[in-house]
Amino acid sequence: MPGEVQVKKASEINAPSGAQTEGMIRMNAITDMSDQICGTVMIAKPHTASAIHHHGEEDTIVYAAQGHGAIVSGPNGSKRQELSPGDFALIPAYTEHQEVNDSDEDILWIITRGGRNPIVQNLDGWGKS
Repeated sequence: MPGEVQVKKASEINAPSGAQTEGMIRMNAITDMSDQICGTVMIAKPHTASAIHHHGEEDTIVYAAQGHGAIVSGPNGSKRQELSPGDFALIPAYTEHQEVNDSDEDILWIITRGGRNPIVQNLDGWGKS
């Protein structure tokens, strides 16, 4: 039997919640509602960078909703990929990465992960899982 549609109103997604990464504001939206997927909102203030981290066993899809930011990944952070509004990115499970906002404006990303609740494992540097 199918479940019921559940809605999370924007007014309920307004404070930092869930696992945090230095330099970013993460807000849970759809968590503890499905065994297969969760969704969060991430805001990066101007001239910030997240800690180097990964999302454990969860694949992550990023939708760049506002602003211009980048995802840094690869050996010792050697690969930088820019995201503009409307862009998507896939971050595979256990992939070390860092979000970067070098601009003068907030960036807003919508995050979807393959798990009931978001996993964030902060690291002490590249290759230090």
